[in-house]
Amino acid sequence: MKTILVVNSDRIAGYDITEHLGLVRGNTIRARHLGRDILAAFRNIVGGEIHDYTKLLAESREQALDRLVDEARSLDADAVIDVRFSTSMLAHGAAELLAYGTAVKLLRVKS
Repeated sequence: MKTILVVNSDRIAGYDITEHLGLVRGNTIRARHLGRDILAAFRNIVGGEIHDYTKLLAESREQALDRLVDEARSLDADAVIDVRFSTSMLAHGAAELLAYGTAVKLLRVKS
């Protein structure tokens, strides 16, 4: 399986961009869990990190990135540049996490 470079900059050191293939994106929609909400309410009172939410968000970011890379791979891209994340509330307790960027073809620069 082809490796796709994923960066949040508009250039990749050692490469020239030869073609812009367009916007690619990956998203996931996650709902909170009642048990996690009870723990979160308790943490709001006593303070501290809510580890279950931290884990949920980390998993969501990885899934969105995986889907972004799959879309880039379907375009035969070499990389995705200018990668960004966005979140939005869809319903009470449910949110979307979106990863997006520009799929490109690369050419290695000779030194």
